[in-house]
Amino acid sequence: MYDIVIIGAGPAGASAAIFSAKAGKKTLVLDNEKSMTKRAWVENHYGLLEVSGPDLVDIGKKQATKFGAEIMEESVLTITPKDGGFIVESDNNKYETKHVLIATGAITDLAEKVGLNIIPGTEPRIKSIIEVDKDGRTNVNGIWAAGTTAGVSVHTIITAGNGAAVAINIISELNGERYVDHDLLK
Repeated sequence: MYDIVIIGAGPAGASAAIFSAKAGKKTLVLDNEKSMTKRAWVENHYGLLEVSGPDLVDIGKKQATKFGAEIMEESVLTITPKDGGFIVESDNNKYETKHVLIATGAITDLAEKVGLNIIPGTEPRIKSIIEVDKDGRTNVNGIWAAGTTAGVSVHTIITAGNGAAVAINIISELNGERYVDHDLLK
């Protein structure tokens, strides 16, 4: 059983995977390779002078796998509650998990299908988003959302930060205490 299954490997999803895997949580990322970041050119991301969207996504995936996250190219069909956790069913497999983090960018179809509250979008060209609380929780206990699909700005630096913040909230819930991750210079 996974601690967390993350749906989407754009900046929000990959950032969440980096934090959860680095925290020792069994992490799976399911991604359909349709990230809107893959069509971007980025010159406003802190720490990078410029980067193509595809390169940014690839770097995020490499960072996540470095810490032990598994990343599979699969499309998620549904999420079903089971024994205090969930079954995440993709076009290739079924995965058991304690928590699900939806980070699907501008797409809310899956969230709507599984009964999450959907509200009007807040960004230009984003028609709908998943309703979340300040910590990223949805109306279904154990399903979280981060990034553009949760109503934050479409800018990669902001969605990445939101993915990390929501992951820290999930990790903290799993641990039963607030989780903090700080590295020191080597």
